[in-house]
Formats: sequence, structure tokens, C-alpha cells
Amino acid sequence: MKTHKLFLALALTGFIATAQTTWKVDNVHSTVRFSIAHMVISEIEGNFTSFSGTITNEKADFSDAKINFTIDANSIYTRNKKRDGHLKSADFFDVVKYPSLTFKSTSLQKKDAKHFILTGYFTMHGVRKLVKLDLLAAGTIKDNNGNLKAGFKVTGTLKRSDFGLKYNSVMDNGGVVIGDEVSFSIKLETKQVK
Repeated sequence: MKTHKLFLALALTGFIATAQTTWKVDNVHSTVRFSIAHMVISEIEGNFTSFSGTITNEKADFSDAKINFTIDANSIYTRNKKRDGHLKSADFFDVVKYPSLTFKSTSLQKKDAKHFILTGYFTMHGVRKLVKLDLLAAGTIKDNNGNLKAGFKVTGTLKRSDFGLKYNSVMDNGGVVIGDEVSFSIKLETKQVK
């Protein structure tokens, strides 16, 4: 009888240790921001207002986390209606043909207790490429309603030309109006859903 109880206890412990946890992105407390050079001397900043994603893990430090994230290209916002309209057009995102930007992780490489190199496939404008990003897993905490929350920050850069976004115009001095390298910062607050 004691042996049976011990086996059951070990089995339950093993199940709990390997149970997968799923976290859903809380849009109200998350942001997707980017910046790009403008006329060489300055930068334009913008964000996407509509996005969704999930993170799944078994290890408490998130070192085995798998991330799926989708951005609605039509939700781009740069505080200028005319510019936003141009960015949605076929010159740039072509949102009618390519309505979403997606990311699916393939691996995490641990740098220290909270910092990781995140590798995965990013798809934009119909082009899918493997990218490496920086991930901060900020930790977990319970909110006032007893919900378990986890925070993350993903940062990186990419070249828009690698994804077919090549539109530009040349200035009189030979420089281009829009830079090729885009920097972005994604700050996520997530809620445990199972």
C-alpha cells in the first residue's frame, strides 16, 4: 500500500513538473513599436495597435518557451493618416494581399537568468526568414484578481528590403528618404490561461 502511494505521488509530481503552461498576450498592457531612419538625420516612430500571441512553456524559467505572434498589418499607426495610408499600400505592406506579420519561434538560447537569444521564422509581405532576436523574460506575478501574469520584452532589428519592402526615393544630396534598417521593441504582458 505504501509503495502504491509513493508511486502515485511520484507520478503526480512528474506530471506537474512537465505540464505545459499557456500564456495569452494581454493587448491592453502590451505594445509593438518600431523606428526607422528618415532623411538620414532623424527617425520616425510608429506602432501596431492590433496583435495577438501565445507563449507555451514547461520550465519555470521559460528557457523552453515556444512563441507564436501575429500582427495585423492594417493596424499600423505613425500619427499621420496620409503616411499610414501609404504604408498600407502596395508600395509597402500591401495589407490587402498580406494582412498579417507573423513570428513562430524555433529555439531559445539562454544568456543568463532572464536574457535569451530568440530564434524563429518571421513572415512579412509574403517573405519568410529565420531571424534572431533578444528576449527578456521579466518574471511572473499575480494581479489583484489572482491571475498569474508573465512579462516579456523582445527587441531586434531587421532590413525591410530583405522582405521585399524596397520602396524609396532619392534626395538631391544622393541620400534616401527612408532607411532600410528597422528597429523594434515588443513589450508583452501575458496571462496564464492553462
